[in-house]
Order: sequence, then structure tokens, then C-alpha cells
Amino acid sequence: MSFEEQMNNIYPTENSIPAEFRIKEIFQKEYLMDGEIRIWNGPQQEVLSPIYLQGDKGLYPKKLGSYPLLSEKQAMEALDSAQKAYNNGYGEWPTLTVEKRIKCIESFAHKIKEKRNEVVNLLMWEICKNYTDACKEFDRTVEYILDTVNALKELDRASSSFIIEQGIIGQIRRAPLGVVLCMGPFNYPLNETFTTLIPALIMGNTTIFKPAKFGTLLFQPLLQAFQESFPKGVVNTLYGEGKVVIPPIMSSGHIDVFAFIGSASVANTLEKQHPKPNRLRSVLGLGAKNPGIILDDADIDLTVKECLLGTLSYNGQRCTAL
Repeated sequence: MSFEEQMNNIYPTENSIPAEFRIKEIFQKEYLMDGEIRIWNGPQQEVLSPIYLQGDKGLYPKKLGSYPLLSEKQAMEALDSAQKAYNNGYGEWPTLTVEKRIKCIESFAHKIKEKRNEVVNLLMWEICKNYTDACKEFDRTVEYILDTVNALKELDRASSSFIIEQGIIGQIRRAPLGVVLCMGPFNYPLNETFTTLIPALIMGNTTIFKPAKFGTLLFQPLLQAFQESFPKGVVNTLYGEGKVVIPPIMSSGHIDVFAFIGSASVANTLEKQHPKPNRLRSVLGLGAKNPGIILDDADIDLTVKECLLGTLSYNGQRCTAL
């Protein structure tokens, strides 16, 4: 067998893909805003898989579908929706009891479990994550949601008791901060996005959430769960080019918290667009590549295994290396 034939055999044909992993094209027009799943009839962004297939005319990238390219107008509508839902801290969501907010979050976690297969399949096709890792990302995300719920229960119990500091008796109460803009990365588009979005929601903030440029379609199966689990305007999805939809809402000065995982250069650029950067609260994970610190008493076999996993997992794009 020639080298060319060997290379060609690496790539599957469409028909050779197991039925459970085949994917139908998703031409997404829906987006969630102000409690409504709206239909977008404007420009779309085509989505091609990084996975190439073998066809009659050679190799080609699998077409996965498209998603909306919203404009500045929709970006400002998302901001207005989040502001109205927050209502300076007097909206339905920020004034809801911790118990009721937790029920909403748990309802959301239950609903997205029903979409596991769809989301896992999209993770594989959109960002070329293998099946095992895609399953881990989804399951870890659900686990994270439930862990966050448990953490809030502990905080709430602690806040009901008095503390004494330097002879002063007091209580610690936590309050929402306002409108939160959440943006996640492409390498863990579900898990890392939710590590900013879920804490923001459970504490009573309203949110605008923009999916990453890659790994966008996987949120489409979750839109209805967002709509059914949270009050109107609490979650607003903002699809489109970052350079188009993000600057207008940042420059408005009405974003209270900027939760972003990505590069330092992008974060710095976006923060500078806020007219009151010293008032803007930022929750950032930038350029993360965690070091592995090996102590004298380390198990060397385990250390080597973990270092290799941390270095090479997902083509070296794993941001929490060890």
C-alpha cells in the first residue's frame, strides 16, 4: 500500500461513521433574549468541522450548520433585558430566596442531562474532542453545577450565624452585583463557560452570555432549558462576532461584572472599553497553563503519567495542566 493510500485510509467516509456519532446539520436561527426564544433572519456564520471526511473528490471538512451573527442592535437589547431583570437589585431574580434560586439551578441541571448525547456529539464534531473527553466535559459540568449548589448552601448556613471579629459582633451577607457578561474559551466551551455563568446566576445576578467562536452550536440544544429554568431576562444569549457585539455593551458602562476566560490581550482590550474600569469587577482566567510542582517525595510513575496527560491532553490545549 502506497503512502498516499495509507493517508487516505486515515480519513473515514460519511457512511463508515457509526450511526450514533453521525450528526445532522443544525442551521440555528434561535437565540434567547428577554425570556423569549427569538428567530434571527439575518446573516449566519457557517460552521465547518475540523474533522475531514473522504469523499468522491477527495477530503472535505464536514459541514455542521450555522449560527446567528447578531448585530449591535441585538447586543443592546440583550443588555436592556438583563438590566430590566436586575432592576437595580429589586428584580424578581436578585430578590428571590436562596432556596428558590437553587431549585431553578437544579431544574436546569436536570433538563440539560436529557441533552447529553446531543451536546457530547457536538463537542466531538465542533472542536474535535474525542468521545471520552467530550463525555467527561459534559459530566464534569453537571457535577460542577451541583457542587456550586452545595457550596452556596454552606455559605447560606454560615451567613445565618454571628461572627465576632476584634470584639465586634456581626453577620456576613452576600448580595448580587448586577449584570454579568460571561465569555468562555473554545477548548472547554461548555465547562469553562459554565464556571463563570453558573456562579453568576446562583448568586442572583442577571447575565449576558456569549459562546466561544468555536464550540458554539453545542449550546443550541440547551436554549429551551435556559428559558424554562430562569425568569425572563435572567439569561440572554449573544451570538455573533465578538468585535461587533461586545464593544457596544462594554462601552455603555452598564456591565457590572466581566467574567472571561481567554487571552490577556483580549481581556485588556475589552476592559479598556468600559468607561469606568475601576468600577468594573473582573473575574478572569487568562492564558492559563498551570505548572506542575514535583516534590521530593513524589511518586515518580504517577508524576510522569500526570505530566504527560497535562501536557498532551486535547492536543496540549488543556489549560489546567495537572
